Amino acid sequence: MHIISSSRRSSSWALVVPFAGLLALDQPSTPQPARPASAPGQAERIAVPLSDPAKPARLEVALLGGSITVRGHEGREVSVEVRTRPDEDEKPCRGCDRSGLTRLANTASGLVIEEQDNRVKIKSQLSNREIDIVVTVPTRTSLKLSVVNDGDIVVTGVDGELEVQNTNGAVTMTDVAGTVVAHALNDDLKVSMTRIDAKPMSFSSLNGDIDVTLPADARVNVKMESGMGDIESDFAVEMLPASATQKVEDKRGQGGALRIVVDKAMVGRINGGGPEMTFKNFNGDIRIRKHR
Repeated sequence: MHIISSSRRSSSWALVVPFAGLLALDQPSTPQPARPASAPGQAERIAVPLSDPAKPARLEVALLGGSITVRGHEGREVSVEVRTRPDEDEKPCRGCDRSGLTRLANTASGLVIEEQDNRVKIKSQLSNREIDIVVTVPTRTSLKLSVVNDGDIVVTGVDGELEVQNTNGAVTMTDVAGTVVAHALNDDLKVSMTRIDAKPMSFSSLNGDIDVTLPADARVNVKMESGMGDIESDFAVEMLPASATQKVEDKRGQGGALRIVVDKAMVGRINGGGPEMTFKNFNGDIRIRKHR
């Protein structure tokens, strides 16, 4: 691992699932004790038919609270499994008589799934509920995923245009291909790519480490900026001089000033260069690894 820079840190249809247990689950082969319909951890499983299974798909999921896991497979169908984290906080009730009552945990997901022309959109109608979603998709699927609170985003084995954003959780992408634009504001970002398209890509964080593994033959220009962390690489990076990134504005002829700005980021080439790949964070390290 080469240390490049070091500084110290400081046809459309829609499916609405209004409550947990709407769809039947696989039944155990041996008798089991009775379980309340609202039991924590119960999962809803939903099959989503694509308009044209022979063509690539697109998946869009946006959650205020919860986690998203996406797994690629060789099949042509999309399936969704959702688990709602029960609200176990008992609300104050002045003057209420609760003797003899058993509180039922609310596990309604309020999930809405829409499909049109191979574009699958998933969202929840309930902004105050954390939901854990696992989606299985065909390998050739583009993604647009976002989470704000209380969960991570995990993607495995997907090939397409992948756009992922997590505000307060980690992003982990393993054995993905195509193009990636990924941001994890307050946690770590880890991406492993088996193949890259000749298009610009971006990896960013504010308070987490960025760890990206690329194919050994990747040909890219890299733009790297870490305010309070180290920058390291397995690749031999041909660094470009600061003059290559400077911007010049000369307004002296209009009564202004000559202004020369040198970019804060370092710029270099891997394997002779190619499309730009940007790595940017403030309070974390950047690691660029070679796929072994």
